[in-house]
Amino acid sequence: MLVTFTSSETSEVLMYAETAKILLEAIGKETTARGTFTREEMAPAAAALREAVKRAGKPPEEDDEETGKKKEPVVGLSQRAWPLIDMLERTERSGPNAHIVWEAAADF
Repeated sequence: MLVTFTSSETSEVLMYAETAKILLEAIGKETTARGTFTREEMAPAAAALREAVKRAGKPPEEDDEETGKKKEPVVGLSQRAWPLIDMLERTERSGPNAHIVWEAAADF
């Protein structure tokens, strides 16, 4: 299932529900089918995501022992969180009527 984040100031961000759930929980938001970020919530939410990324660290890159080649890179939390962090920060700076909403087909 996909979750769509829509901002009053930026383009949409789509992500899988399992990733959205991790990010929303890191912020302290409930993982409901629909939700919103007010302007006042955006800066603290972006800061919370940045902290979660710091705690998660960089995913290890390992060599494949059988072939001696590097494995495909792992997409870490920082790559998954960055579009939402950017959306939160840019929308928060845009003015007093700024808002972000998310929508999924069902609670996740």
